[in-house]
Amino acid sequence: MTVSATTRLSLAVEPPVARITLDNPPLNVIDIPMMEELSVALTEIDTRTDVSTIVFGAKGKAFSAGVDVAAHTPEKVNTMLEKFHGVIKALVATRKVTIAAVHGACLGGGAELAVVCDIVFTSRDASWGFPEIKLGCYPPVACTALAALIGQKKATELILTGRTISGDEAVAIGLANKSAIADEVPALVGETLEHLKCLSPVALSVTKKAIYA
Repeated sequence: MTVSATTRLSLAVEPPVARITLDNPPLNVIDIPMMEELSVALTEIDTRTDVSTIVFGAKGKAFSAGVDVAAHTPEKVNTMLEKFHGVIKALVATRKVTIAAVHGACLGGGAELAVVCDIVFTSRDASWGFPEIKLGCYPPVACTALAALIGQKKATELILTGRTISGDEAVAIGLANKSAIADEVPALVGETLEHLKCLSPVALSVTKKAIYA
């Protein structure tokens, strides 16, 4: 296994799995430095033919409370949007299978990061939501992609009200695949990884491209 750590995350690679762990306490807020580190990590993983799956997780009490509010100021917002959307586009474009393991707060940009992953597992008591409307703005990735995942009416409700939902409700409406108590989420991830390890990385890559095409 190879492990590298930066100021906002760690990357551990044990082929065929790469694990990106958010580590920006206390709530893993996604600031511009984290966006830059995510882009570097994803670029590195994409060059590795021995990796077929990426698992996103987080240290501490939250997956991510969202994009840094301080990055929404007039002098920073354009840079923030460019860098965050670059991360999302890299996740959508990668041929690696992406899995998110969610616990605690999963809000705003954190929720957007999770929902663009291929497979999502969540703790039952996680708090999912897109609260940007309460700050006088909107979640651009959710506005673009959420309706395709959960339907127009449900997406519109979540985005316009900014209300939070539990991990169980996230599964019920299609934001996540399965929920469990927090201690059991790693087992859900492990079970899926065991299935994926038995499959051809080339077949997984081509099939993922076909799904999103």
